Amino acid sequence: MSTPDDPGRGSAEKRLPWWRPELGLALVVLALGGFVVVGTLGVSAAASQLGIGPRFFPMLVGGAMILIGLCYVADVLRGGRGDPEENEDVDLDAPADWRSVGLVSGVFLGFTAVLNVLGWIIAASLLFFGLSVALGAEHRLRAAGVGVVLGITTYLLFVKGLGVTLPGGLLRGVI
Repeated sequence: MSTPDDPGRGSAEKRLPWWRPELGLALVVLALGGFVVVGTLGVSAAASQLGIGPRFFPMLVGGAMILIGLCYVADVLRGGRGDPEENEDVDLDAPADWRSVGLVSGVFLGFTAVLNVLGWIIAASLLFFGLSVALGAEHRLRAAGVGVVLGITTYLLFVKGLGVTLPGGLLRGVI
């Protein structure tokens, strides 16, 4: 039913009384959890001495996402609603910053496009730099330096610390 505060809501509720944005988010979480679990089933590698292999954490995360998604779907179907943003320092009437959304999306897509060619260190450095510039970094030289440090640090943590193989790319013989 339409109210004076919300004149357009009544027509949407008459068309799809069960559909709300919260249900859409719940279904996305559920689908992503299923995607992670199904994708992890294809991973084959030997387990460590502790019996924990490369499937353990992705299955744990995917299973948790499925459980959370199911609980969220049940809550929404029983009438649960998201809390309004009351205490946040956010202007709810301000338009979305689609330029930043597009730039961040483009940086991530560019990262995935060049990762295998350039390798982790270079691609991740460009990713961190690109994200900082897209989100408003004022000092680009500093952002570039931090990007390189983060690219090298994450590479060393994953490859040397955890034994995860990351693409070497252009630095394959050097690292």
